[in-house]
Amino acid sequence: MLQRICHPMSLGIIMIALIMLVSALTQDADAIPAFARKYNMTCTTCHAPIPRLKPYGDDFAGDGFVLKDKDAPRYFVETGDRDLSLIRNLPIAVRLEGWMQYNSATDRDIDFTSPYLLKLLSGGSLGKDIAYYFYFYMDERGEVAGIEDAFLMFNDVLGSELDVYIGQFQVSDPLFKRELRLTFEDYEVYRTNVGHANADLTYDRGLMLTYGFPETGTDVIVEVTNGNGLVESDDFRVYDDDQYKAFVGRISQDVGDYLRVGGFGYYTKEGGTQTSKIWYAGPDLSVGAGPFELNVQYLERRDSDPFFVGHSGADFKTRGGFAEAIVFPEASGSKWYGVALYNFVETDEPMGAMISRHNTVAGHIGYLFRTNLRMAAEFRYDIEHEESRIGLGFISAY
Repeated sequence: MLQRICHPMSLGIIMIALIMLVSALTQDADAIPAFARKYNMTCTTCHAPIPRLKPYGDDFAGDGFVLKDKDAPRYFVETGDRDLSLIRNLPIAVRLEGWMQYNSATDRDIDFTSPYLLKLLSGGSLGKDIAYYFYFYMDERGEVAGIEDAFLMFNDVLGSELDVYIGQFQVSDPLFKRELRLTFEDYEVYRTNVGHANADLTYDRGLMLTYGFPETGTDVIVEVTNGNGLVESDDFRVYDDDQYKAFVGRISQDVGDYLRVGGFGYYTKEGGTQTSKIWYAGPDLSVGAGPFELNVQYLERRDSDPFFVGHSGADFKTRGGFAEAIVFPEASGSKWYGVALYNFVETDEPMGAMISRHNTVAGHIGYLFRTNLRMAAEFRYDIEHEESRIGLGFISAY
């Protein structure tokens, strides 16, 4: 018992020492990511803190990475060809993240988990109302992970509020973007698989259409995806491993100045000789007022035969969600911030016997030493297994 307590205390001392050291070393750091370089502006225009987006940043992304109220002089090369959009300097940015952790579930004491991820990102306008975005995982948890987000975007199609995305993206992006969360702890319900089924709400290949009604504050999103994630192509150079597609619908509504509510639905079939019907449905809401933000997600999932054995009984039931509270003591200009995140996911057999359960709570506190460099300390407790994890990390973007 004493040993389990001493390790976190020792790690806490190391955390404080490292924070003081990094504070001293980063006062002269001066680097900004690609979009900020393009417009010669601070990252805080769109982020608070990185990578979390402010409403202005959401609008920027939704407009195809173009600020309609600000020009980017000499962005394209003058070639004399009116139909050629040749970017003068390819926009490239880097995100580097590392952690040092203590995990009571292992016997390895302190683990230097750095780099935890290293991304090479690029994105920008290819012409009026056309944009691209992608990032390459040069290192993710010690491996070269490859490309995840990679899409073309067509903004305001035919002069309407319709935007079209084609490529790779996360199915859950219209809900809460995993890539923009502040915590090391993930939104577990989005990445949960059931049985042998590939379907989840993380990355997939397909088409996404979004339409906004500015007068009413309503957004409607439709996705059609392969439904099997980022698997490699087969011998016929085909990505989809069956004949079925996944269909996704999402609607959200602003209620006053501080509340947004939404509903989500997903349906697909998966398999070959034996098939499984899969659906998700659930509500979500966001409340944001001044220094406080609350995000809540709940989802129900059903799988008719996730082990593909010809099961014809009751569906396999999965339910889960999360609640995330974010506090900025000085609103959007705060250097300090705090996050509390509760996750739960549980999957039952048709007769009610438990297969798996995820039940965790995490507390996270961070400080911005520079606009594009933050340090964070996070404590996570697994309620189901009575295990804890403590970590100190840095998140940087250049």
